[in-house]
Amino acid sequence: MDSHREDKVNYASFCKFVTTLSNDSDTPFVGNLNSMARQASAERAWFAISRFYDNCKKGLAQKGYPKFKKFSRSVEYKTSGWKLSEDKKSIHITDKTGIGKLKLVGSYNREILDKPLIKRVRLIKRADGFYCQFVLDLERVELLNSTGKEVGIDLGLNHFLTDSNGDKIDNPRFLRKAEKRLKKAQRKLSKKKKGSQKRLKQKSKVARLHLKVSRQRKDFAVKTAKALIQSNDLVVYEDLKVSNMVKNRKLAKSISDASWSMFTDWLDYFGKIHGKFVVAVNPQYTSQQCSDCGNIVKKTLSVRTHICSCGCVLDRDENAAINILRRANTVGRTEIQALGQTTHCLLGESLIDKVTG
Repeated sequence: MDSHREDKVNYASFCKFVTTLSNDSDTPFVGNLNSMARQASAERAWFAISRFYDNCKKGLAQKGYPKFKKFSRSVEYKTSGWKLSEDKKSIHITDKTGIGKLKLVGSYNREILDKPLIKRVRLIKRADGFYCQFVLDLERVELLNSTGKEVGIDLGLNHFLTDSNGDKIDNPRFLRKAEKRLKKAQRKLSKKKKGSQKRLKQKSKVARLHLKVSRQRKDFAVKTAKALIQSNDLVVYEDLKVSNMVKNRKLAKSISDASWSMFTDWLDYFGKIHGKFVVAVNPQYTSQQCSDCGNIVKKTLSVRTHICSCGCVLDRDENAAINILRRANTVGRTEIQALGQTTHCLLGESLIDKVTG
């Protein structure tokens, strides 16, 4: 990795180097892999290295130095090295790794698992077992009927979100609620002898608790984002720089627990497949600006009510959500990316008019 710049190592030469490892006695597991599995591993390693150097160029504090992963953690195949059974209830790994036949369980749509559509197959180890992922070359479009509604949302910690209609969704705080059990499990782990079976068993329990929290976050983000997209034609949120916000050591854990970035990613995804507009706007002064008269009313984070000299009295977050929606509705020739197309919005023109008309 240190020679990435010195010797001008490129992706092609890196792949050749990985191929030579298949004949190396120190790395016998590489020779057991299918050639495309080796290539996929090389792709992921090269991506991690390239990202590290790009982050160094950008001067980021968190540079993301690549870390070695255990061979048993995951393996990825492309179009060869595996065979799906005719009933699509099992998959057979055909290389020399010794994995063999695996039974596929769980809820999944077997009808879409056609060989020409499957571009990659991944076997991934989680805290509670192994999972098989299929990457399909499939365009998903599920257009929904227009509702004629639009909403701005303000993301927060007291409430997960507050919309421009005054509705609120409570912050689930999954990590905070699980902290007591996690601390107890981690204390038990610290007392176990290193290398013992009891320690490995307790380590697995801790990992399963963390996995449960991450799945709860994802489930909440998916369901909340989908509900917003289904009930509105336009959803507007703040383009928050979460990486900068978590530098506040007093709020870092709560911000990470809220998983705002995961939620907005799902908003963008559902907006695209369901044919709805999802817009991210500049978050500057959304809480300080009066949604009625436009004046700036400065207030600290502890002040939860917006009170303006014009007579406007609103919940701080609701006031911000109204401003967020207004910024998307009246923008000067701003290009907004939605549905894979660039939409121009003239000053004073509402995006909802473009959706419905």
